[in-house]
Amino acid sequence: MGAIGQFLPCKAMEVNTTSGGAKGHSGNYQQNLENKDEERAQPYTEEEEEKKKGAMGKKTWHEWIKEIKVFLWNPETRQFMGRTAQSWGLILLFYLVLYTFLAGMFAFCLYVMLLTLSPYTPRYRDRVAPPGVMIRPYVKNTVNIAFNISQQSSWQSYVENLEQFLKDYDDSVQEHKNIPCTPGQYFTQEDNESSVKKACQFKRSTLMDCSGINDTTFGYSAGQPCILLKMNRIIGYKPGYGNPVTVSCKVQKGNESALQGIEFYPSETFDPMYFPYYGKHTHVNYTQPVVAVHFPNVPKNQIVNIQCQLNGKGIINNYNNDRFLGRVVFMLKIGN
Repeated sequence: MGAIGQFLPCKAMEVNTTSGGAKGHSGNYQQNLENKDEERAQPYTEEEEEKKKGAMGKKTWHEWIKEIKVFLWNPETRQFMGRTAQSWGLILLFYLVLYTFLAGMFAFCLYVMLLTLSPYTPRYRDRVAPPGVMIRPYVKNTVNIAFNISQQSSWQSYVENLEQFLKDYDDSVQEHKNIPCTPGQYFTQEDNESSVKKACQFKRSTLMDCSGINDTTFGYSAGQPCILLKMNRIIGYKPGYGNPVTVSCKVQKGNESALQGIEFYPSETFDPMYFPYYGKHTHVNYTQPVVAVHFPNVPKNQIVNIQCQLNGKGIINNYNNDRFLGRVVFMLKIGN
């Protein structure tokens, strides 16, 4: 019994030891599983994430082309560019209705606005600038004049330009189309704005030495050129507001003696009888008045900068940013 008693505790100790070892091994296994789960749960580093994305994002050209083809037309869903025929139809119908409505609204607003405007007279004329000045001849998009007396080809274009401009001023044309008017007063016509207005005669013969009748070269062949000055047309404008508007020419820079004996035809004044102007729709035969300037004594082989300007009440001729407002500045050079 004593031996058996000793043997039993030993067995018990072995069982306990074995049990403890099993428990320890089970605990280690569970710990390893937990560690592996923690490693799996840990997020990827940036480098690993980029490598993973790079591996997933690499596609062959064949795959790209296949995806594009499917996007353009998917035979399984029968979709074109991601939409069915019904979806495309609804979209097109929506935009058709939308833009039709916008176009109709714009046309209606434009129509209403046009109803408030007159085709004959501007509605607002309170901010119209004073008239500008232009000259003839105007050749090759410039107002400058330069020629040699001995070379006809150098001044022929100026002569042709003046002749073309003065065709409507022929005496026979003026007598047929227009009526004689009383000089020195405005020719105001108080008829309905849509009625055709009469126009005053401006005969070419009144320009005398600059008419091109007696001297068909307008003085260019003799080195004594003529130019024509005209004001811009402004509907309803009465230049000078009852006072005459005159023309003067001077040397802009240089010796004033370079312009001696200047002559003006028919006079240096724009006669008020040619104003006001009623517009091209009603003043059909209107002949714009001109003042001819004759330069008989311009020095040869010199550049002369000339300024011809309007003078009168309401006229602005000193605005430096606009060389044609109330004046015109041009270069004149006459060679032998």
